[in-house]
Amino acid sequence: MARFKLFLPLGLFVALALLLARGLQLDPKALPSALIDQPLPEFSLPVLGAEQILSRSEVVGEVALFNVWATWCISCRVEHPYLGHLATQGVPIYGINYKDDDAAALQWLQQLGDPYRLSIVDAEGSLGLDLGVYGAPETYVVDRSGVIRYRHVGVVDERVWSEILEPIVTRLRGDG
Repeated sequence: MARFKLFLPLGLFVALALLLARGLQLDPKALPSALIDQPLPEFSLPVLGAEQILSRSEVVGEVALFNVWATWCISCRVEHPYLGHLATQGVPIYGINYKDDDAAALQWLQQLGDPYRLSIVDAEGSLGLDLGVYGAPETYVVDRSGVIRYRHVGVVDERVWSEILEPIVTRLRGDG
């Protein structure tokens, strides 16, 4: 029994080291979503800068991106110009302005450009909660039927678009 007590700290150290080594091999951006292949959640939320309430049925019907963004999100500022580029290429993008101030969000879009068909105001984070949002930015690919087909956590840039999102969008559109 005394020998066992001598090797207990070494055994705990080895177990902890193996656990940490496994954790370092995981992709921190690979956050699974229970909503893949599930319908976009139902919602009834205001449109940023408009006296309009929007529901799920009004934003489905085509393959589109749903981008979770906020003015307090530094990474959102990084991805914003590329979203503008995608919008000029005809990619439909709906914004989900997540837990943000409306005035700040409107000023942001006025200064930096507005790549969104419209932005859904999610001031309380209810839609974000239903989507399983960890933070901003997150981008969801939604098919014509309103089913979530892919979730990307982090900045959408040229590499993410060309290697990940564009092939999915193309396949869902039936373009290739």
